[in-house]
Amino acid sequence: MFEKYYGLTGKPFQLTPDPQFYFESLTHRKALSYLGYGLAQGEGFIVITGEVGAGKSTLVEHLVATSDPSRLTVGKIVTSRLNEEEIVHVIAQSFGLDIDGHDKASALGAIEAFLHDEARAGHRCLLVVDESQNLSVEALEELRMLSNFQLGAHPLLQTLLLGQPEFRATLQGHPRLEQLRQRVIASHHLEAMQEDEVQRYVEHRLARVGWNGLPSFDADVFSELYGASRGIPRRINVIVNRLLLLGAVEQCAHIDADMLRSVVAELQIDGGEPEPEETQVEYEQQHIATVMERQLDVAKEAGSTPQAHVDTAIFEAMLAERDAMIAELQQAVIELSQAQEIAVAGGAPALTDLAARLDALDARITDQESAIRHTLNMLIEWIESDGLKPIAA
Repeated sequence: MFEKYYGLTGKPFQLTPDPQFYFESLTHRKALSYLGYGLAQGEGFIVITGEVGAGKSTLVEHLVATSDPSRLTVGKIVTSRLNEEEIVHVIAQSFGLDIDGHDKASALGAIEAFLHDEARAGHRCLLVVDESQNLSVEALEELRMLSNFQLGAHPLLQTLLLGQPEFRATLQGHPRLEQLRQRVIASHHLEAMQEDEVQRYVEHRLARVGWNGLPSFDADVFSELYGASRGIPRRINVIVNRLLLLGAVEQCAHIDADMLRSVVAELQIDGGEPEPEETQVEYEQQHIATVMERQLDVAKEAGSTPQAHVDTAIFEAMLAERDAMIAELQQAVIELSQAQEIAVAGGAPALTDLAARLDALDARITDQESAIRHTLNMLIEWIESDGLKPIAA
């Protein structure tokens, strides 16, 4: 709808990856450099991780779009929870292979024959595995075994693994993945965009669909957009898409910060985009819980006590954050007390804002305490489980 109103030739903020909208932020430039280095080696694994919506898939689409198809053959898969046999068949399909029967041996044979044919034709083969955090350890080991295929001394397959932050924790910490870790020749974690990149990102995408300055934007829209999205490209797309729709509905040639705040509030109500601070706290708590659970799995598999594997820095970080929030709460109480002492006509809104701030801080502290208790309970349950070997005195 807004495309027609603003004279745009396409949808600039769609959520599906599209290489024509690739924007080279600082972190994406670094990732592309690591990819270029890794591809030049022609072997092993390249690992790119990042939060949901950080732009991993768009980065790869850009890479593929700018590669020479006569020299590089690319197979792409998006994984669900595949086991070691299923992933072999999915890989075969990604390279266009039709496997007779469903046995693993036939699929492996077909893949190896295909890789040999491609190498003889002067083609290198790259397998792109998206959502790698969904793969089992057995499936990851199967990928490692595929990297053993060679023609003489030349590796036949290189693999690019894309995953969310927890995949990095799995890859770095699981004892059964040591051989795979040794074959990782390049890795990079995609960070969020920097605040000064948000305006250029939005204008870049608009320019790709014929934007001529309509609508125009207040300068503070972009700083507030950064705060609302935390610099995550997909979140920016969601918010700006809704913002332009609002502008078209209200027939606005100029977008201001009040309109942005209205859109962000609507998204919070709709559940489309959580409030930024809550999003960050929830993300950190979820990440901590994921790391703890994976560390406990490692301890169980290794037959050792969790004390040998659990990083106490996790607890220290959680407690430090809680203490910082308590200090902030105490400061807010002091400010509220001072505001009450000097309250005059027109001062009520300030008191209301401080009271709301106190409520928000109190809720955050409660959530943090809950996360700490949850983490400690996981340890206690493991320590008290029947399978735990006694700790030597």
